[in-house]
Amino acid sequence: MHPAETALLLESLPPAQRALVWELVGREVQGDVLVELSEEVRSELLADMPPHELVAAAEGLAVDDLADLLAELPEAVTRQVLRTMDQQDRDRLSTVLAFPEDSAGGLMNTDTVTVRPDVPVEVVLRYLRMRGELPERTDCLFVVDRNDRYLGALPVTRLLTVDPDRIVSSEMDPEVAPILPATAAAEVARLFETRDLLSAAVVAEDGRLLGRITVDDVVDVVREQAEHPAFAAAGLEDEDDVFAGVRRSARRRALWLGINLLTALLASWVVGLFEATIEKVVALAVLMPVVASMGGIAGTQTVTLIIRGIALGQVQPSNARWLFFKELSVGALNGLVWAAAVAVATWLWFGTWDVAAVIFAAIVINLVAASIAGVLIPLTLKRLRIDPALAGGVILTTVTDVVGFAALLGLGALFLT
Repeated sequence: MHPAETALLLESLPPAQRALVWELVGREVQGDVLVELSEEVRSELLADMPPHELVAAAEGLAVDDLADLLAELPEAVTRQVLRTMDQQDRDRLSTVLAFPEDSAGGLMNTDTVTVRPDVPVEVVLRYLRMRGELPERTDCLFVVDRNDRYLGALPVTRLLTVDPDRIVSSEMDPEVAPILPATAAAEVARLFETRDLLSAAVVAEDGRLLGRITVDDVVDVVREQAEHPAFAAAGLEDEDDVFAGVRRSARRRALWLGINLLTALLASWVVGLFEATIEKVVALAVLMPVVASMGGIAGTQTVTLIIRGIALGQVQPSNARWLFFKELSVGALNGLVWAAAVAVATWLWFGTWDVAAVIFAAIVINLVAASIAGVLIPLTLKRLRIDPALAGGVILTTVTDVVGFAALLGLGALFLT
């Protein structure tokens, strides 16, 4: 099995079976499998491995993969792994470790092939034949000057098809823009998508070539980005182990269950303020879930759209005002249409236009409020450096429940009692 397939198998097993299968994994591929595992499962397996097995698993890994693994190894094992590496590899590893994991510098691999701009293509071809092999997923060579400053890229396809007497500088592409090491991983993924890249050079502020990022690393980032909103909306971590123990899973989920309880109590308190109204007009109690549900769905649609726009870099302060009024208009239009439909259904059900008019007004108010909240909540959370996907849903639900119940029961208290 491919290491990634083995990792998926391990993540799909309960702890006892996982430990048994891990014993069957060959020592020569354990490092590759560990890199593919989620953080929680990897930590669990690493905790049970003796030091000599950890050192053996780390040997032979690519520098970028080794950098991810070293952060979770005991200090003594890390020192032992470093002693087994030559000075060049240690320097490369130090370069990668100098940058955050979720940045271009943390994603890059320092194993690159560079050539000078003033040499003939024939010389480059002879050099590659002498070298014997290229780093995995090499689609281009990087052209640098004598100070290792990045000048451009020379695609391998062009290298193989041009006249061997041509000079590298005439065949390289100087327009292939490099990526700064501090660039966020999400931005790197966007650049690979928009520019259709297979690899990209990572270049320091002074123009020095540091390494390269390949599309396989970016695919991992894209997958994490895709999973994050769904996990965050439920108050879970992306790396949570599906088969983690009962106590650990319960402890993690308790926080957001508690927060949700507080918001639910707030909505219940609002309902309690109108207890006398509900006793007199029982129809309002029947219609309360309709108002809350309509507002919740409308708000979720808006907040999901805004969070996606923020993640893709489409929503900025410059266009937020236009987007706010657009979503407000959508909420008002949908509110009028669906409030009219619910009002007619209410009249047919209860036979009174008074209750129908109240629920009509309540739904319009709640859908407009949901649209406003759906725009403002993620933008505000983003400004406060809080993950909108993590907290946005809880706040939105509170807003739509409180506004919906207050509007329905408040209008009922004014006009029906």
